[in-house]
Amino acid sequence: MSATSAKRMAMYQKRRRINVIALTLSLGAMSFGLIWLVWILFETITQGIGGLTWATFTQMTPPPNSDEGGIANAIFGSALMVCLATFVGTPIGVLAGVYLAEYGQKTWLGASVRFINDILLSAPSIVVGLFVYTMVVMKLRSFSGMAGVIALALIVIPVVIRTTENMLSLVPNALREAAYALGTPKWKVIMTVTLKAARAGVITGVLLALARVSGETAPLLFTALNNRFWSTDLTGPMANLPKVIFDFAMSPYANWQKLAWAGVFIITIGVLLLNIVARAMFKEKH
Repeated sequence: MSATSAKRMAMYQKRRRINVIALTLSLGAMSFGLIWLVWILFETITQGIGGLTWATFTQMTPPPNSDEGGIANAIFGSALMVCLATFVGTPIGVLAGVYLAEYGQKTWLGASVRFINDILLSAPSIVVGLFVYTMVVMKLRSFSGMAGVIALALIVIPVVIRTTENMLSLVPNALREAAYALGTPKWKVIMTVTLKAARAGVITGVLLALARVSGETAPLLFTALNNRFWSTDLTGPMANLPKVIFDFAMSPYANWQKLAWAGVFIITIGVLLLNIVARAMFKEKH
């Protein structure tokens, strides 16, 4: 074997060893993360299923050490606030995303909005909750479901903005140019061409935002707080699953701890299903 061949073989063996080491470290890191994920899901399923009964979905928050009771008021309160927050935040997020992708690509206003949106995306949710507490709860001198809706909507908006902008940016310019060549005004091109082409991606972003706010606890601690009774009044405190789980899990009462695990299971399955639906829609489109 010549010196050149020996040198190439040594280099090949070195690269192979580095590749094996990198692959081993990558697989180890992946396994480490999956172990915790599987452990969490296992505990959630085994502990949560035991707390699921018909009463869980039909009865109100029980007193300590009671044989009856459920979290129907918390399930309803969470569903109401999350749906309203998504209903409020989605149009704002979509319109802002359309502006950034179609009008504000090279403007100072677009750059400013994009910068502020990046800050909101990375801001801890407790900061949003504290902001709404200062601006709404303290002004009205009362916790309320509406304040919770506002806090959750402020979390939905930046997620939808980022997703909408990215999805519209992926639409080929040839589609826009073909529509312009036919004399179509820009607003109609956006409505009937670009948004239609990016529809699946935008809906995916909305579903992901919905999944994110479904389990947020910190904003609701400062805004909606809690309510042990069935309430549809958004101007007063409203029960919600994250707060009930926090309170019941920290309590010494077995029936409350059982309902806390049931609430964890409900939120986990709901978020999991939303993520599966969102990814399935995105995969189908692309």
